[in-house]
Amino acid sequence: MHTKALLLASIPAATAAETILGAYIFSRHGDRTTKAYSPAKLTALGAEQVYRSGSWYRSRYIDEKSSTRIDGISSDLADLSELFITAPVDNVLQGSAGIFLQGLYPPAGSANSQKLANGTTIEAPLSGYQYIPVNTAAVASSAQAESNAWLQGNSGCPAAVNSSQAYFQSKEYLELLESTKEFYQNLLPVYESTFSSEMATFKNAYSLYDYIHVATIHNSSIPSSNLLTPSTLQTLSDLANIHEFSLAYNASSPIRAVAGSVLASHIVSTLNSSVSAASKQKLNIQFGPYGTFASFFGLSQLPAVSNDFTSIVDYASSMTFELFTKSASSSPDQDEVFVRFLFANGTASDSNPAKAYPLFGQDKTELPWTTFVAEMNKIALEGGSKEWCEACGEKTGSCAAYYPAAEETASVSEAKKGGMSNAVAGVIGAMVTLGVVLGLQALILGVGGLRLTKRRKQQQGTSEVFHVSAEKTSFSDTSSVQKA
Repeated sequence: MHTKALLLASIPAATAAETILGAYIFSRHGDRTTKAYSPAKLTALGAEQVYRSGSWYRSRYIDEKSSTRIDGISSDLADLSELFITAPVDNVLQGSAGIFLQGLYPPAGSANSQKLANGTTIEAPLSGYQYIPVNTAAVASSAQAESNAWLQGNSGCPAAVNSSQAYFQSKEYLELLESTKEFYQNLLPVYESTFSSEMATFKNAYSLYDYIHVATIHNSSIPSSNLLTPSTLQTLSDLANIHEFSLAYNASSPIRAVAGSVLASHIVSTLNSSVSAASKQKLNIQFGPYGTFASFFGLSQLPAVSNDFTSIVDYASSMTFELFTKSASSSPDQDEVFVRFLFANGTASDSNPAKAYPLFGQDKTELPWTTFVAEMNKIALEGGSKEWCEACGEKTGSCAAYYPAAEETASVSEAKKGGMSNAVAGVIGAMVTLGVVLGLQALILGVGGLRLTKRRKQQQGTSEVFHVSAEKTSFSDTSSVQKA
């Protein structure tokens, strides 16, 4: 994302009459290795980036001397009841979250110690290191997202995948695919050791950009580096931005931005607990991929503020939803509570602080809580809910519970392969079994010289005949609905 001077952006500072009630931070990971070689790994540079970002947020929300400190939050020792940190099951994202927390709550020295019953004082290892757990984000997109070059590859939402795939049939995409052929082919000497000529097209705009972008950061020697002029690098970035934003958001197909919708739902439910004082939780931090930023930006109309919001955010970028009140009451009414959206492109620091921007086409950066909730609910989808399942067209896995009849129908449908229903198959199976048994008996009787004869009538109107007892045959359904 290229930083530009945005007129509406400003560094927010709480006034004396303003109290921060809580905050929700969504952050991208730090610098990593290229996705071309899986699994991607967090680099030392990336660790430093998220650590410094965590330190900046400490100075804003945790430091007891800060004018924007979250009201009542613990300053020196982390109180786990006040924090909730999540990240997908991913090497880069989980690692980034853990290091960010060390900037937020650094080792506390002797403050992080305890006195035992025998009088011995024990200080936590590593100079009072604070062990703050990073919870696993319970979303479909959690499976090694940073090792997957396909933006929707881990969304778990079929409708979102189909929507993004539709981009590859669009006029805009096809025109760019054709017009950029020569550009990408001319750069083959740079990446031909990893990408074939067939792969060097706009279809792989992000993968090619990522490969070169990482190389320019970490490789002192790059094949045919003379081809990578500032203009060429800018074009690679611009094309990757177009490619990825188009896959992450489309105004006529909102489900494409399902990642942003799920995030919106989580933000509202989390901040609502702070408003209603339903929990002690004051700070929620989640780490996720750049695609989620793009999806949320589109849904919240931020590209109308600046085209910068259609670009891939830099490493360690973060967006924050700050909950505050101007009331002196310890339990302000909902109409006295406001939300401020802040964004830092890249590592948040004193030289690059998070700045406030207006959401949803509003002309102010401070949204009344009720307005914020109403606007967020228009775009929100709770992950795994019935509404999410319906919007995504998903009926398997956890969604199967909402569609018991559909699951049964699917099972029956699978059993009808070849035009034969379970009922017909059962009748035919029973008849075949009966025929086999009767055939065997006939063979035994013939070989043994035996005959079947009627017994004499025992009573008028009744007779005892030979009876074959056949066990009931069952046909197992080998194509039952797969459950995730």
